[in-house]
Amino acid sequence: MEHDFKNGIEKIIDQIECPKDFSCYKQGFENLCKAQDVGLASHLVCREEHPPECHFSWDVGSAFYCTCPVRVHIARKLSK
Repeated sequence: MEHDFKNGIEKIIDQIECPKDFSCYKQGFENLCKAQDVGLASHLVCREEHPPECHFSWDVGSAFYCTCPVRVHIARKLSK
């Protein structure tokens, strides 16, 4: 894993709490939630089957958005 990418993730982790204990990071990004980068600065479109169950999902009426900074960083840097 690229050093700058890892440092970026670790800085984010130090600043937030995750109800899933950062399992996406700890499992090597193998079990990521379904999300799509649509070019918004700090959000992704949530593609999970049950978005309201996620602590980081944000309902805007027509769609749900992922606001997890770790997930956004992964999407932007790893295109996952």
